[in-house]
Parts: sequence; C-alpha cells; structure tokens
Amino acid sequence: MSSVLNPRDLAFHLYELLDTDALATRPRFAGQDREVWDAALATAQQVAETHFRPSRSRNDADEPQYLNGRVVTNDAVAPAYQAAAEAGIIAATHDADRGGVQLPHTIASAMIAWLEAANVGSSSYAMLTAGAANLLAAFGSAEQQATWLPPMLEGRFSGTMALTEPDAGSALADLRTQAIPQADGSYHLVGTKIWISGGDHDLTENIVHLVLARIAGAPPGTKGISLFLVPRQQLAADGSVGAWNHVTVGGIIHKMGWRGTVSTVLNFGESGPCVGWLVGEPHRGLTYMFHMMNEARIAVGRSAAAMGSSAYRAALEYAQTRTQGRLPSEKDPTTPPVPLVAHADIRRLLLQAKCATEGSMALVLTCARLVDDEQTATTEAERVRATRLLDLLTPIAKSWPSISCQEAISQAMQVMGGYGYAREYDVEQLYRDNRLNQIHEGTNGIQAIDLLGRKVPQHGGAALQAFAAWVQADCAAARAAGLTDLAEGVEGALTALGAVTGSLVAELQADATRGLANASVYLEVASRVVFAWIWLRQATVAQRALEAGASGPDADFYLGKVAAARFYVRCELPLNTPALALLRRNDATVLELPPAWL
Repeated sequence: MSSVLNPRDLAFHLYELLDTDALATRPRFAGQDREVWDAALATAQQVAETHFRPSRSRNDADEPQYLNGRVVTNDAVAPAYQAAAEAGIIAATHDADRGGVQLPHTIASAMIAWLEAANVGSSSYAMLTAGAANLLAAFGSAEQQATWLPPMLEGRFSGTMALTEPDAGSALADLRTQAIPQADGSYHLVGTKIWISGGDHDLTENIVHLVLARIAGAPPGTKGISLFLVPRQQLAADGSVGAWNHVTVGGIIHKMGWRGTVSTVLNFGESGPCVGWLVGEPHRGLTYMFHMMNEARIAVGRSAAAMGSSAYRAALEYAQTRTQGRLPSEKDPTTPPVPLVAHADIRRLLLQAKCATEGSMALVLTCARLVDDEQTATTEAERVRATRLLDLLTPIAKSWPSISCQEAISQAMQVMGGYGYAREYDVEQLYRDNRLNQIHEGTNGIQAIDLLGRKVPQHGGAALQAFAAWVQADCAAARAAGLTDLAEGVEGALTALGAVTGSLVAELQADATRGLANASVYLEVASRVVFAWIWLRQATVAQRALEAGASGPDADFYLGKVAAARFYVRCELPLNTPALALLRRNDATVLELPPAWL
C-alpha cells in the first residue's frame, strides 16, 4: 500500500459515481476516452511518487529561505515543479491551441490530487499557477493571454493571487493598495500584500501576480476594486524576461504547516515604479478574482481530502501489519497477539477516517464534474443548474473536508500510537499541513456566512431547491437498490435542513446580524447532510455492482462502501440533532455575550 492515494477508489469516483465517461461525447473532449484519461492519471501518479513524495519531509525541515533579497527553495522543489509542468498538469484544462491538454476538470482535479497527497508544499506552486492562468484565460485581454499564458502553461512563469493586506485581512472592502494610471495605459501599483503563497521563489523565470487594488477615485468598498497583472519582472521587447518590476519581498512568514510553500509579505512600488496592467474592466476586480478564489476553495477541500487519504492509508497499513494485544474474549496470555485492525476501537477510528477522506474526495470531484457541466453541458438549463449547485456546494467543499479530514488525520495518528506523533513518520506533518486548510482562501467562518447569508437565499433559494431535487432522486435510486434504511435517513436529514433553513432565512431578512450568528452551526448541519448524500450515492453504485456479481477484492471494495455509508448515516449524521435544536431557536448566546466578559 505504498501509494498515497487509492487508485481503485479514485477510479470508482471518476467512472462509476460521476460517469466521467459521458464527457467524451461533448465536442470539447472529442477524441478523448477513458484510455486517454487513465494514461494522464497514471502520469500524475508517477510524477507524484517520483518527484513529490520523496521530498515531503524534507520540505518540512528545509523550508524556503530569504537570502540576498530573494527567496530560495531547497533543490527538490524546482524539479518537481518542472515535472508537473512537463506532464501537462498545469495546462491540463486549457485549450489545445494555447498549448493546453484540454482535459475535463474532473480528470485534472484528480491529477492534482495525486501531487497534493504526495507533497502539498511543493504541489501548491503548480496549483496557484494553474489558477492564475485560468483567470487570465477567462478575463484577460487577447494580448495578455498571448503574452503571459504560454510561459505559464509551459512552467517557465508561475502565478499567484495577491488579495490580503496587513490591516484588511479577509475584509477586502478595506484594502488600500493603489493603482495610478499612466499615459501609456499601464498603472503603477503602490501598496503591501501579506500571506502571499508563492510570492517569490527561484522555481521559474518570472512570477505573474494578480493583484487587487484601487484606481484613484474608485467607489468605496468592494465595488471599487480592480484587478491587475503585475509581473515580478518586466518583459523585454522580444518577450524575454527583463528588468525588475519593483516587487519587493518584505519578509517570509513561517507557518505551522505547508512549510514547502513560501508565504510572503510583498511590497509593490516601494523602491521604484511597479508596472501593472488592468485585467478586464475597472472596478470589477473582485468578481474576476472570485473566479480564481472559488476554484482555490474547492482546491483547499481537495488538498484536505488528499492529505487525509494519505494519512488514512498509512494508518490502515500500520493497523493491518502491526500486532498488539489480544481480543477481550481471549484469556490465554500465551496466544499470539492480533493485528491492531482486529480491535473494534481501531476499526472505529479507521472507519471514521474512511468516511471523512473518501467522502471528501467524492465531494470535491463532484464539484469538478459540475465545473465541466457548467462549461460544456449541451443545454443552457443544465449549465445554469450546474452553476447554482456549484455555488451552493463550494463553501461546503472548502470547509468540511478541512474539518473532517483533520479528524481523520488525528484518528490515523491515534491508530499508529506513539509512531503517529513522531516527526520521523509523516502523519504528524500531515496534521500540521492540513490544519491550515481551515483558514486558507477564507476562514471556515467566512464560508459559513457565505453559505447561509448568500448562497442559500440567492435566486429565491433555487440552488437549495436544485440540490434537494438531486438528493430526492438519489434516495429513490437507493430504495430501488434495496437501501431503504439509508434513503430514509438521508431524506429525514434533508427535510430537517429545509425546515431550519426556512426559519433562518426569515430571521436573516429581519436582522442579518442575528440571522447569521449561528452560521457556522448551519454549515456543520448542511455539510453532514451533503456527506450523507455523497455516501448514499456511493452505496447505491456499490450495491448495484454487488447485485451484478462483483466478487473477490472488488466485492470487498463495494461491501466496504455500503458499510461506510451505513456507518455515516447511523453514527455521524445523528450528530446533527443537537445542532438542529440550537438552530431552531437560533440561540443568541454568542451574539449577546459582551466582549468584556471574554
């Protein structure tokens, strides 16, 4: 069990649960099929295991350094980045005529998951570059795309997004970075950004920063934010990398995890003109940036699923091979000790981790499939449905895997005993790495406010209605497969969610502050319902395969899916009961507590 992900489980998600094969009939993916996609996935696995996995621990110990005004990474990071670029992982979803591979997002997301499971600290540079390139492909001018996309997709240039400022944090309405118009149509950027992942390094010839800033005279708040392309170095007339663009590293921030990914303070225009170019229209920068942010939010959930899966597989292998103790019914101390997995409590820990990690991976790949539908479905109605479902699921896909997979990694540590807590083994590093995902791309509390305050009520609740219809259809399919108990459990949870949503939305309309006071509890409840549905879907596919005669290892695989679904619905979903009671009364304790009492 050396792989950091389970290829069999990944294939189940892609081809049995999400029917990715059906995408081959769409014009954008003409000529592609499962053979092509499996080859791409095999390449990603090979890159992950050869170039990323061996340096996971090294990245943690030998993190980037700030030397002589530049950030320097250890010598294992650049070859990994270039291997990912040469494998087409950065360019995976881009148009073929731009040098892309034009793969479905569903397949590309699974490819990146291999890298994240192997070494999230190194994989993030490729992920950030892909996200920045996707944004430019969507909103950049033809000239910007022709100039910047080819070297980014080839891996010669990398990309970042620069939003946060020292005094603004997640409150982007308060950002102060200025963009001063110039006679030639460019802008000079002046300001400071903080927590910029990949903000400087020695991996690529140039770095393309996508920076939020205000043009002089812009409206206050988020309506006055524009987006600018700001390279670390300017380009010469022939397109080669030229003079420094006065993007200065103000310092490195040393986080508890993701130590291989440099986090920087960047000063723009501190020591000379920092030239940038407007992307799209003025004052629409936040709209454009959310294209990359929403993609990044799903990527946060995917990295949590990937790291959780790596920890789960390590713990499972340990529990299967390490012998310790005897069952309570065995009274003879001379009998051989049993494998750890024979103990009920170890199986409980592993089953909880299985539910969290395989459920998380299914959810983030479902979101990737919705991106494919949003962009390539044959009818407008299908595309609109995909967009609304994606809007609803994105805050859950970002936050719940970061929470549940943190528990899964904790459970993996517990299974491994003292070894799980030792730095000589990877699981404790995964625990630290994944803990950052609860704050990456907007804290989980912000995701909760976004879900309840914006995504649920918008379009008259159409997204939640579309989701409910999807769940009800899947419950009917589960009943037809003989899984009536699971269908009833999920239907009951969906009904309870709908009822409490109605009361909270009414409170929102009367008093937004009171209505959102327990948004994080609502996110928790909604997330468990989504996970129960995700597991119901997996169980239905598995039950059909068993009825069709699956045998041997395949039968064990499918039986494991059904058992995990039953465990989640019976043992995890009921945790919603006290949370629902709190939401029904919309308890005001946290809102009414005076800060002086803390």
